[in-house]
Amino acid sequence: MFIQTLDILGTIAFAISGVLVAMSKRMDAFGVFIIAFVTAVGGGTLRDVLIGTTPVFWMKDMTFMAVIAISAFVAVVFRNELKHLRKSLFLFDTIGIGLYTVIGIEKGLNAELHPTICITLGTISACFGGVIRDILCNEIPVIFRKEIYATACIVGGLVYFLLREFTGDINSIFLIAGGVVIMVRLLAVIFKIRLPSLYKKKQKSKG
Repeated sequence: MFIQTLDILGTIAFAISGVLVAMSKRMDAFGVFIIAFVTAVGGGTLRDVLIGTTPVFWMKDMTFMAVIAISAFVAVVFRNELKHLRKSLFLFDTIGIGLYTVIGIEKGLNAELHPTICITLGTISACFGGVIRDILCNEIPVIFRKEIYATACIVGGLVYFLLREFTGDINSIFLIAGGVVIMVRLLAVIFKIRLPSLYKKKQKSKG
């Protein structure tokens, strides 16, 4: 029940982030829903396909379809309250990756996979929906930029397995590891911490 609650909360967060991006691109109602949908279920769908869980989660439980539809509707209705789109998008996106990271890891453990693969699944669950969203909206996906994004998921995954060595309280592990993902992402943005670029800036020629 606790895992399903986190799954639904992550779906809400990602659906709203999808709505915000779609509205910033001035899409129609159908476009807004589609972007909200792929953002919310894209990562989880790829995760389930990779571990052989088919039909994928949202096909077996109509709750997710309803949650996405309601979240999209509420986000559109209260779009004026969410007028600071960039800040709102960042907040919901960050919450989404934190929740989906731990869910993906748990799915991997249930499939009896190696911890490294579990962390990879958690990162895929958290990031791939945003990748699809950004590609459809003609943006370079955040994960492919210098921002701390997937790295935050990996750190949270490492904390998840570290905590498993000291406590058996799975709810606490979920909350702390998910919180670490969110905190790393927030601190990286606040203090402008970025991954190093592989390309040097071109110096302007004099004269």
